[in-house]
Amino acid sequence: MKFTDGYWLLREGVTAAHPVEALDVTSGPGTLQIHAPTQPIRHRGDLLKGPVVTISAHAPLPDVIGVTFTHFEGGEPQRPEFEVSDEAEGAAQSSYDEDHAVLTSGDLSLRVARTGPWRLDFLAHGRTLTTSGPKGMGIMRDASGAHYLREQLGLGVGTHVFGLGERFGPLVKNGQSVDMWNADGGTATEQAYKNVPFYLTDAGYGVFVDHPGRVSFEVGSEAVSRVQFSAETQQLTYYVIHGPTPKEILRKFTALTGRPALPPAWSFGLWLSTSFTTSYDEATVTSFIDGMRTRELPLSVFHFDCFWMREFNWCDFEWDPRVFPDPAGMLARLKEKGLRISVWINPYIAQRSPLFAEGKALGHLLRRPDGSVWQWDLWQPGMALVDFTSQAAREWYAGKLEALLAQGVDCFKTDFGERVPVDVAYADGSDPERMHNYYAYLYNRTVFDVLRKHRGEGEAVVFARSATTGSQKFPVHWGGDCEATYESMAESLRGGLSLGMSGFGFWSHDIGGFEGTPSPALFKRWIAFGLLSSHSRLHGSSSYRVPWLFDDEAVDVLRLFTNLKLRLMPYLYEAARAAHTEGVPMMRAMTLEFPDDPGCAHLERQYMLGPDLLVAPVFSDEGEVAYYVPEGTWTHFLSGRTVTGPRWVRERHGFLSVPLLVRPGAVIPVGAVDDRPDYAYADGVTLRAYGLERGAQVTVQAGDVTFTVVREGDTLRASCGDPAAPWGLAAGGRAVRARAGTGFLSLDLGAPGPGSPAPGPESA
Repeated sequence: MKFTDGYWLLREGVTAAHPVEALDVTSGPGTLQIHAPTQPIRHRGDLLKGPVVTISAHAPLPDVIGVTFTHFEGGEPQRPEFEVSDEAEGAAQSSYDEDHAVLTSGDLSLRVARTGPWRLDFLAHGRTLTTSGPKGMGIMRDASGAHYLREQLGLGVGTHVFGLGERFGPLVKNGQSVDMWNADGGTATEQAYKNVPFYLTDAGYGVFVDHPGRVSFEVGSEAVSRVQFSAETQQLTYYVIHGPTPKEILRKFTALTGRPALPPAWSFGLWLSTSFTTSYDEATVTSFIDGMRTRELPLSVFHFDCFWMREFNWCDFEWDPRVFPDPAGMLARLKEKGLRISVWINPYIAQRSPLFAEGKALGHLLRRPDGSVWQWDLWQPGMALVDFTSQAAREWYAGKLEALLAQGVDCFKTDFGERVPVDVAYADGSDPERMHNYYAYLYNRTVFDVLRKHRGEGEAVVFARSATTGSQKFPVHWGGDCEATYESMAESLRGGLSLGMSGFGFWSHDIGGFEGTPSPALFKRWIAFGLLSSHSRLHGSSSYRVPWLFDDEAVDVLRLFTNLKLRLMPYLYEAARAAHTEGVPMMRAMTLEFPDDPGCAHLERQYMLGPDLLVAPVFSDEGEVAYYVPEGTWTHFLSGRTVTGPRWVRERHGFLSVPLLVRPGAVIPVGAVDDRPDYAYADGVTLRAYGLERGAQVTVQAGDVTFTVVREGDTLRASCGDPAAPWGLAAGGRAVRARAGTGFLSLDLGAPGPGSPAPGPESA
């Protein structure tokens, strides 16, 4: 929200009160308390008027400092609140001198000016990261009298801002106005399904605003040298998180707000959907699955979208008996084919659904302040919402899902959760404005917990659309309703990279686009992008997404990239484990891996898949693609050609190719299985070494086995943590199969064998 009219004036009807000095500063164990008047104290008469801002600072974790500023303290605590880790004991120390009070946590310090104009400085290693200066923090009222708290933090020259959730505009947020308000807006607008009030910079810090409701960000827009955030509240807390690298910032942010669960290995395979409004029954579904099998297209998950339930009954969690008379038998038959089963759900209950009357009678549906059930006709006629603030309602909803799990369903697509009203009264007294975004968190947590309870730890996975801070704990998330165009394919990628910069480790999208039917060329280009994503799903709105309906080459493209992903599972699963244990996403904006390369900041049409694979999707029928290569000699994984950076590269790719480059100095474990994602990754694994310098030593994990590869002169020596594990080594493009019976294998670098990729310059 904007409050000013240029540099000098406020907007019409707006009033502002800003701290002008620190009247007093006191300290407690690891805290600072500050009282700051909003007018100069020249004499005792100035002590008789306000407002006075109360500010407290604490450190929940090392390198993280939280600042809470308050106007009126008399209100009751507001719900909901984000779940934030707090290991405050011993995390911070305070100190004083004549001019400053300082709170230090790890390498991060907050310095408060005790004399002179109001100023908060956040420093690390003696360098100022960001500052709240005069007229930054403020109590603002608009023309209607609404009360806001605002903060402005300095934005240094050349600093880029990322994050703020899954946003489909430019990856760099400088110059943008962004409101945290979940909306069902597709992928082509400023609205977002997943709003996260956290931004990441390439200047050594990130900022998390700990307010679940509407927070408005002006990112170098209202004041071009500042990031401004505001909320309609009497108290606002924000955390400054020091990295110094972007990946370290994400590690600490996810330590504060929660790390992603590790999805099951089977979920990384190919998902196929019925699509949305298409006509289907068991015969249709079986024809798709058998068609995939006869064409040697590995399939891991089959998904039933909305119309597995009867029309106007969404959701009653009952199979439409006219189309699926034997759901348990059908699911058993599908599972005999080696498939996992996903079904679509949402948190809304249509009036025609038998669960509407049941939920109303039990008090499980969200109500208006007058006690009536909140309803509207937008999406499902007369629909209501489940009140997930009620434990009884959560258990009731979970019970309906348990019946589906008993039938053989393995996971759920948790659609919707954004169209949440504010003219309601929640069972636990939560503030409706604060619950609007947080509703998605409670909804997905309820479903994820059911899966974790009945399928076991490590087996739970959802396919979620709506989210906010903390929702990263319940993967996977997908990008929502995109169009079947190259432009929408690009905006989807921007959204996924932005979400990854917001603490989410796993992300997917509708291959081919959701709205409309893609051309065969677009479909094939999107397949390569989709199979080189965290999770891969074929899904559409009004048309099927089986490849043979497009052309014969689409079948070949899908087979090639599905096989490729499955062979890469030893590498990808380790990237998934890093997302789970460290909070670093599988799909990484280039600046996450190369923060010191200024050429990477604005790159949004390419990404790193894990730490060592660069992917540049092709956004044209003709196959023309331009991408940036950071420093070093990179190797095309599919062809063995090398490219030396830093520089821009222009290439033309056929449909059976895509720029997929290996980082110099990497060792990529390649699995021996290409027809399923869940297998023993170390069994028969091939280690492909790329551009290892003399003396280099690289540790590689494949499943539960650790390999160490060392280059000694012109020889690669590899040791295996499990001497009994069968494995292989590829260097210079020559694949070698061996058993590590002695725990070691030496291989002279040499010419490639028949059918192998050409070696890089250092391997020749």
